[in-house]
This record gives sequence, structure tokens and C-alpha cells, in this order.
Amino acid sequence: MRVRTLTGGLAAALVMAGPALTGPVAAVPSADSARTLVADRVLTYDARAAAEFRTAVDRGAAIWNESVDGVELRPAADGEGADIQVVADDGWPRSLPGSLGRGTVYIGRQAIDQGHSTVRVTAHELGHVLGLPDRKPGPCSSLMSGASAGTSCTNAYPNAAEKAQVEKNFEGADAPV
Repeated sequence: MRVRTLTGGLAAALVMAGPALTGPVAAVPSADSARTLVADRVLTYDARAAAEFRTAVDRGAAIWNESVDGVELRPAADGEGADIQVVADDGWPRSLPGSLGRGTVYIGRQAIDQGHSTVRVTAHELGHVLGLPDRKPGPCSSLMSGASAGTSCTNAYPNAAEKAQVEKNFEGADAPV
């Protein structure tokens, strides 16, 4: 008797849930919403002080967004504090990371004036804030080889090992409060 009641209750629950389980295809998340669900952490950046490099900063952030799922870089909204400050100056490009995902990136005109790719420099410096070290000397295929790859190198994309390290760095990272 008890088994019959249990199976009857289970069958009734399945009948009631049927429409929810077999609902329209529109209930499936789109690729854009699925990506938002996958991202463990959103980091904001402020490129207002990046001067002529502002477009390169946006492109460098987009490259990281295309390359990894565990973190997403977004421009900070007006009045919003940013995790990453991006500044243009006349020195050599550099990053001053704070904690993981926070810091200041300097897009130095010195390297750009010598012929280095603006987008590569930007993506490289953002890589430091994402927890990657320099890999010098290195081939052009390594984003973190930086200037050691030479001015002819315009590759702004992280290689498989660099992507994997960023994913590992942000695995289980706490979402910002």
C-alpha cells in the first residue's frame, strides 16, 4: 500500500512537471545569457585616463572575454568604482597589480612610439592584473612574452597555457560584493 501511494504521488508530480520539462525551446538560455551564467567573476575597468589608448583598452578586454570564461572584464559605469584603473603615460607599459583582479595598468607611450602593438601591450598588461607573470624571453605566440617578442609581433591573444592559468586563478573566486 505504501509503495503504491509513493509511486502514485511520484507519477502525479511528473505529470504536473511535464509542461515545465518539455516547455518551449525559448526557455533554453541564449549564448549570451549562458556566458553570463558561466562567468564566475566580473571585473570592471576605468579607461577614462587611458587617453588615445581607450579603444585599445576596450579591445584588450574583449580579447580576454573571448578567451576565458572564469572572469569577465567590463567598463565601469559612470560613478562606479573600478577594479582596474588604466592610465596613459610617457613611460614604459607596466602594471601594478593589487589583489587578484585589481590594480593599475599603465599604457606607456614609450613602447608604442618604438612600434609595439597597442592592443598587444594592453592585453599583456591586463594579463598581469589577471595573475599572469612575464614570460621573457618568449615567442610571439605567448602574450606574456611582451616586448621580448619584438615590434613585429602583433599577437594580442593569450595562448592555451595562459588561458588555463587565468581560468585556474579565478576558479572558485568570490564574486565581488
